[in-house]
Amino acid sequence: MLDESAAGVFTISATPFLPDGALDVEGLDRLTDFYLEKGATGLTILGMMGEAGKLTAEESRIVIERICARANVPVVVGVSAPGFAAIEALTEVAMDNGAAGVMVAPPGGLKTDAQIAGYFRAIAERLGETPWVLQDFPLATGVQIDPDVILRIVADCPNCVMLKHEDWPGLEKIAALRKASGAGARRISILCGNGGLYLLEEMLRGADGAMTGFAYPEMMAQVVNLMTSGDEARARDVFDAYMPMIRYEAQPGLGLAIRKYTLAKRGAIRHDKVRAPGPSLSRGTIAEIETLMARQEARLAAL
Repeated sequence: MLDESAAGVFTISATPFLPDGALDVEGLDRLTDFYLEKGATGLTILGMMGEAGKLTAEESRIVIERICARANVPVVVGVSAPGFAAIEALTEVAMDNGAAGVMVAPPGGLKTDAQIAGYFRAIAERLGETPWVLQDFPLATGVQIDPDVILRIVADCPNCVMLKHEDWPGLEKIAALRKASGAGARRISILCGNGGLYLLEEMLRGADGAMTGFAYPEMMAQVVNLMTSGDEARARDVFDAYMPMIRYEAQPGLGLAIRKYTLAKRGAIRHDKVRAPGPSLSRGTIAEIETLMARQEARLAAL
């Protein structure tokens, strides 16, 4: 079961589709194996990157069953939904299939600190003993959660064991939370998103690792391991080699399509299909991706 000591790289999984948009069930095994071979110490499924909102309930169940059965690392399942009933139902499916915990983002209607804290207290009551991750992604949800509110939620909800940190900018938030835990507040795991853009600085501020879907999970594994062992200089060299691709993949609205194209080129998925509605890549964009991939390979060879 997931707990406060979780660290490393929990790669957020894409969801593979066939060219006609159908779920690529067998492709789930292929993709899971790829992530594990590249150094993932955990997996997060049915997140925003996994196109969870485009899946039927039955497809979500299949994804959970297939990946949990295949993976030999902790699996966190995104269960965010507008209503508590859907969250509880998907949580039951996840935990019955061996998931380590679930992840919940706040709904967009929350405007005040009291509303945010109250919502997550209600989540804690509904989830009972299930460990859960607080997903803090204001750019997507529109909900700004101050550090003091996170600390209140953590204090009130013992089974909130991790913060999925994806604020932007958010380094001061990590620093504030770690300062508070150093002064006696309950410490939980902090894993960070944002496509890995700020992973070095996040680790320096006290994060325990990454939870994001960058198409090169081995970069995150290497950087986290090097930073944990104290080799910051080598971690920076590795990070710098991947930085142009990280930057390019971070394009709003197009990032998932770029990521899926890269994963397909790497053999992780058979097709780069983004389920409708979703963007497709132009020839110019594809040429730019392939140029970046070739240059990245050359830089890595020179390290």
